This record gives sequence, structure tokens and C-alpha cells, in this order.
Amino acid sequence: MNFFQQQDQVQRRTRWLLMLFALAVLVIVGSLGLIVWAIGGGVEAIAWTMGLTAGLIVLASLYRTWRLREGGGPLIALEMGGVRVGGHPVDPQQRQLRNVVEEMAIASGVPVPEIYVLEQDLGINAFAAGFAPNDAVIAVTRGALDSLERAELKGVVAHEFGHILNGDMRLNMRLIGILYGIEILALLGQGGLARRRRRHKGDGAETGTGVLSVTLIVVGYAGLALARWIRAGISRQREYLADAHAVQFTREPDGLAGALKKVAARYAGLNGNTEEITHMLFASDAIGQIFETHPPLLDRVRILQPQFDPEELKGLRERLNARVRKGARERAVDGMQREREGRLPGAEAVGDALGGHPALTHILGAGMLLAALPGPLAWAARSEARVIEVVMYLVLHADREVRERQLAMIGEALDGERQEAVRRLRAAEPVLREDLRLPLLELGFPALRRLDPDERTRLRTLVDRLIHADGRVAVFEYALGRLLDRQLRDVQDPAAASRPRRATLDDHQENAHYLLAVLAHHGHPDDPRAASAALTAGIGVLTGALPLAAEIPEALTGAAGARAWASVLDRVLEQLDALRMRDKDRLIRAMVATAGHGGQVVAAEVELLRVMAASLHVPLPLALDEFVATPPGGEGAG
Repeated sequence: MNFFQQQDQVQRRTRWLLMLFALAVLVIVGSLGLIVWAIGGGVEAIAWTMGLTAGLIVLASLYRTWRLREGGGPLIALEMGGVRVGGHPVDPQQRQLRNVVEEMAIASGVPVPEIYVLEQDLGINAFAAGFAPNDAVIAVTRGALDSLERAELKGVVAHEFGHILNGDMRLNMRLIGILYGIEILALLGQGGLARRRRRHKGDGAETGTGVLSVTLIVVGYAGLALARWIRAGISRQREYLADAHAVQFTREPDGLAGALKKVAARYAGLNGNTEEITHMLFASDAIGQIFETHPPLLDRVRILQPQFDPEELKGLRERLNARVRKGARERAVDGMQREREGRLPGAEAVGDALGGHPALTHILGAGMLLAALPGPLAWAARSEARVIEVVMYLVLHADREVRERQLAMIGEALDGERQEAVRRLRAAEPVLREDLRLPLLELGFPALRRLDPDERTRLRTLVDRLIHADGRVAVFEYALGRLLDRQLRDVQDPAAASRPRRATLDDHQENAHYLLAVLAHHGHPDDPRAASAALTAGIGVLTGALPLAAEIPEALTGAAGARAWASVLDRVLEQLDALRMRDKDRLIRAMVATAGHGGQVVAAEVELLRVMAASLHVPLPLALDEFVATPPGGEGAG
């Protein structure tokens, strides 16, 4: 599946959605106008009724959408009764969930999302919420944790990552705002009718209120039925796509199929009113309804396992119910025991083993990296109290003199206690493997997102000072600073990542060439001929025609370029982020062709690829096999 095509499709679907929403509003407004005309209202009364109705719907939709933008994915999770999973959960099921989500995130190249558990919901379900990957959350029910094996849980989480990567999550959030605007009419009618019943009056004014309330209920719910029908048509096909993405990503159709069978054998329902978010859920219990947002469960299973026999479900329900009841009893006993002993969740969660499956290239790679992270560093990265110290640790210079200057800056900007904590991390792990540095930073993103605005600003300023402590910017320093800045900026405005982009590569050829030149130069810093060949290969994929030769610009190779390349690349990336999706596709392929030229990708190229892709708001998988560039003139040439 092509990420860029999916993003373009989602943008087109969003435009169609807005048009269909406008049509639904016109139907509602026109219906009320006809009713006013039928009861003898004049032109002025009809105009006022239609205008007020349209204004109410639009304002209610805008208000709900604004609230969702302000609260992002966490708002939905909290409204549904979710409890955030901390960095070091004592519950082994929550630890397993966190491990699976972290593996998926690092393997797919998206920021590690916040994780919530719906503790009061014993049905098997999950959802992803948010406007962009940087404010995404994944919520899973307690019933799913109790009922699913690891491979099945992995299939469910991969399905939700499919919604994130395919842009469905953003579309789903907009659907919530739209449906709220239409539903508000019916809610107002119900409120008016309830007030009339409480008063028990029969005068003309009360009778008029009753007629108006009934009218609003009838018209409101008729419009809501139309809107839900539109939503159902949009959502069903997206569920099939997310299932396919999960299989493509995990290479384990049996895991996802097993989870779907357990939903069919048990139930998917959640406590409370889930109508607003039903299109966001992993599964639904309803079957055969025209407003149903999900395909039938058994149809989804048969696509994954054509030989599936529904008779398999017999007996599975009782086994699942017994398993869930056992889990609930064990949690209750464990909770009482901890209360008696005064124990709190703590460091025993560190070093939890991370599993993998030999056939799963991306997930296995991410799992191996996470498992290789030193325990104290991984624990600190997941901790809100210690994550800043991990960032400081990662920026520390190898040269002792420079490092002491940096530590003095940390003590001055923060405090002596933090300075000593960074020293201890350095003493515990003097040299961290190069391929573990960015995964460690990404592990800390959920905790970093919870910093208050002033802390985020101070952190960005301090990191910039530490990076420039030796007067130059190394590739990893640039990658760390840029990723951190991108993440923290997107926290302040998560919807910025989802705004439509219209620029084309034709308008940014010079910027694109500079980007590829940076990759080629840092991939072959001591071999100008190899760097030129790599740049030539990348430009060939970018333009569709292989040039005779492409030279690394002197602005990169000279002494001035060694000092200024980072600031120039910052400007270039900001401008290239405005590219439309199909042009980003070409650019990413050209980047991978440049980095992979010669058959060996060095650490500097991997770090640059990750930060460049993140700056373009494009997730780059841990392995690059999905971005194999084709020769000029082929499909990859655009």
C-alpha cells in the first residue's frame, strides 16, 4: 500500500465529505423551511428559520471540531473513560501493550503515540484518535488485554496504525464534529420536550413548544440518519484497508484473524454512549444495518482465512469469558496486596523482554533495538521526571572538554541535581550504540509531549546551545535537534501536519537537489567521487532522467558549508514540507536511492533519512525495502 496515494485519497474523501455534509445540512434546512411554509409561515419566518438552523448546525460543528483540535486524541480517550498507560506500568498486560505499540511506532517511523486502556470495558475493542501522528493516541479495552494473545494484540494495534498511516484517524475526527452539528437539533428538541413534560401545562405557548420540539426531533434525527449513512459508506471500506495494512505490516494474518474471531465469539461493545466514535472502533457488534460503519466480522475473518468455519466459534465464548473473569479476580487480589504492602509501580518494569517473530522484518528490527537499549536509559526515557535528562545525555559530546562545557550549561539552565543525573547516565553508559540513539529519543516522545509550554521552550533553547557548544553541528546532533523541535512544535499545533499541501517539485528543484546533496555528502564524507555518484542516482529517480554527473555543491564541502549546512537544511525542509503528497513520494524515493547507492547505508544516512522524512510529515519504516527506488523512467520516477 502506498502511503502517499492514501494521503491524497483521504484529502479527496475529505472534500467529498464536506460536500455531502453541506447536502445533508441543505436537506435539514429545506425540510424545516417546508414545515414552516406548511403551517402558514410567511417568507420572513421561513428565511429566519432556515438561517438560524443552518447557523446553529455550522456553529455546533465548528465548536466540537475546535474542542477536538484543542484536546486532540487524548480528549477522546478520556471522554471514553480511558486511563493513560505510564512509562513503567506494573500491570504485565499493560507492559505488553506498551511494548507492542513502541515496536510498531519505531518500525513504521511515526512518533510513539500515547497509550490508554479503557479499564471498565470488558468487550474486545480498540481505537486510534487524533488529527495527526504527533497527537495520536491508541486506546485498547481491558477486555482486549485479557482476551488476546500477543500476536492477536499485535494485529489489533497494527490495524490501528493502519488508520494512522492511511489518514483515516484525521477523517474520523472530522466526522465526529460534523455529526455533532447535525445531532444538536435533535438534542435541542428532546430538551424542549422534556421541559414541557415537567411543567405539565396545556396553554398555547406550551403546545407550540411541544410542536417545535417534536419537529426538531423528527427533522434532526432524519438528518442524522442521512449523515450516519454517509459515514457508514465512508468507513466500511477503510476498515478493509486497515485490515490489509495490518497483515502487510505484521505478516501475520492469523493474529488479526484470531482477534476478529474472539470479537465474534464474545462482544465488542463499550460502556456508555459510543455512537459518536463508533466509526473509529476496531470492531462493532452490529450486523447488516445500513448505518453500520464496519463490515461484518465474519466477512473480515474469511478474507484473512478463506477456510474459516463459523463452527470454530462454538465453545470459544465460554473459554474467553472464563479467562476475562480470572484476569479481573487476579487484578483485584493484586491491587489489594499492593495496597497492604504500600508498593507503587516502579523500576521492576524496566528491562521487560521484547518478543519478535523471525518473519517480521520491521517489527523484529524494532523489537531487537528496543531490547538492546540499556535498562536505565529506557526507564528514564519513559519517565516524565527523567526524560529531559535522557535528551541531555544524548547531546553530550565525546570530547571531555566540550562535554564539561555542556554539563556546566545544563547546571546553569536547569539545576545541579539534573546535571548530576546526566553525569550518572553518562557514567552508566559512556558510549551508546549509534543505531540505538534515535530509538531512545523516540521512546521519550510521549513523556516530552506532556511538558508544559514553558518547559518545551526552555528545552529547545538549551538543546540548541548544547549542540553548538563545539562550534559545529554533527549529523546526529542535527537529527536530534530537528526531530525534537518538530515534535514539540507539532504538539502546539497538531493539525498543522494535516493541512493540505499544494507545492510541486518543479517549484522546488533547487531545494530538492540540496537535500539529496546533504545525504550524498554525509554518506561519503571522504570520497567525493562516491558522493557525486550517489547524488547522480538520486537526481535520476527525482527527475526521471539520469544526468551525466552531479557534483556536490561547494557550499557543502567548504569550511563555511561545514558550519552552515544545518541552518540551510532547516530552511529547505520547511519549504519542502509544502509539497503535495505525490511529489513527496518522488522525493522520498530519490532520498532512499541516494542513501542506498553503493549498497551500504551508514548511520549518518539513516539518521538524516529519519529526520528528513519526519520534517516532511512522512513516516519512514525502519527497514527501507518498501521504498526501493526504480530506475529512471520506471514507476518510481513519477
